[in-house]
Amino acid sequence: MPEPRRVLVVGASGTTGSRLTERLRAAGCEVRRATRTPPADADGWVRFDWLDEATHGPALEGVGGMYLIPPPLVADPAPAMTAFIDLALERGVRRVVLLSASAIPEGTAGVGAVHAAVRREAPEWTVLRPTWFAQNFVTPYHHHAQSIAREGAFYTAAGDGRVPYVDADDIAAVGAHALTDETPHNCAHDITGPETMTHAEVAAILTEAAGRGIRHVPVDADEASERMIAAGIPEAFARILAQLEVAIGQGAEDRVTDTVQAVTGRPPRTFAELVRPPSHE
Repeated sequence: MPEPRRVLVVGASGTTGSRLTERLRAAGCEVRRATRTPPADADGWVRFDWLDEATHGPALEGVGGMYLIPPPLVADPAPAMTAFIDLALERGVRRVVLLSASAIPEGTAGVGAVHAAVRREAPEWTVLRPTWFAQNFVTPYHHHAQSIAREGAFYTAAGDGRVPYVDADDIAAVGAHALTDETPHNCAHDITGPETMTHAEVAAILTEAAGRGIRHVPVDADEASERMIAAGIPEAFARILAQLEVAIGQGAEDRVTDTVQAVTGRPPRTFAELVRPPSHE
């Protein structure tokens, strides 16, 4: 019988997975950290690849709950993810927490189809639907952070649209509650930061934090996707991201939720707090 306090975290070295792992371990959970390239001879890590079914069974051994993120940069992750979820439920996993996105409705292609499968099939479930990550501007491998470092500018097709950028640590905090609270959440959580901002406002906050000029440059969807492709993002995925930016310009992300406060008991961190240099006082 799987141990309910043994949790599989897929993408445990990533932006949300690493933060979630710390919180789960602090809560007394045994965490099986899954990634495509686990550290050599590291206890608690296991190799996991969505596209390699040979890695799926070992990752699930003795697991009672799991946190799933889609395979990175894959336009349609649903076939691999739903097959794995079916296997996990057959093996006795009860609680499933899925990372989706606020821009992906349940039942639509890709992760939306995975959302529907989790809600329909898992005995205990939560779908996390965060808005865009605040870390996109400070994580070195992200194309926004790269162009800021290289040019002092970042480019979007979002125009003057507003986004409630959210701290990945707040996403992880909600996810940790979803995995460890005695009563399963059995719902989708829309997760945002505490305020909406245009990208011009984002650039102004970054400028103040960095002590140098940083600009937002509005572009059309074609140029936005071409810049993403040049940064190494596969073309199909880049086109999807560019269209999501266009939707921002049409108001798709212009709202704030109280999810972080309601689930964790504390307010979400602001974008300025995240990018502000640490005080040495």
